[in-house]
Amino acid sequence: MQEQKEEKGQPLEEQSPVEEQNVTPETRLAEINDKYIRLYSEFDNFKKRSLKERVEFAKFAAEEAITAILPVLDDLERALKVGQNSSDPKFVEGIQLIHHKFLNALKQKGVEEIKAEQEDFNTDIHEAITNIPAPSEDKKGKVIECVEKGYYLNGKVIRFAKVVVGI
Repeated sequence: MQEQKEEKGQPLEEQSPVEEQNVTPETRLAEINDKYIRLYSEFDNFKKRSLKERVEFAKFAAEEAITAILPVLDDLERALKVGQNSSDPKFVEGIQLIHHKFLNALKQKGVEEIKAEQEDFNTDIHEAITNIPAPSEDKKGKVIECVEKGYYLNGKVIRFAKVVVGI
């Protein structure tokens, strides 16, 4: 092959690009060092992004399970309201104990109740199911009644509070 290229009038040394012929070892070293620094930075950013994604995933991994058990919490609260008229105080006390333990377990997992009663209506956390005439001027635009409680999971709304708003 060398003979063929030399026959055409182009020796092998002259086959390489002009850019590579004029590159000094210092310039080549600077290029390699720059590539290394960029690659290292990209890898470091990848590690940070992966760690952040894992933390986010762990933070909200239980969201589906928690939203599935929130109706059970609603039923417990309804049972407590009905149980207040019960003649058996031990039964009511048992329901209150279960309710308290349930709430504490959810708090440990990052669940918080959304405040709704007497608050200004906020579409970011409230869902208006109906509007009623406000009993007074200061109640206009405020939540009159909370029909279903809303909840945060680590600061993110996982269920909007269903409310009645005064107009």
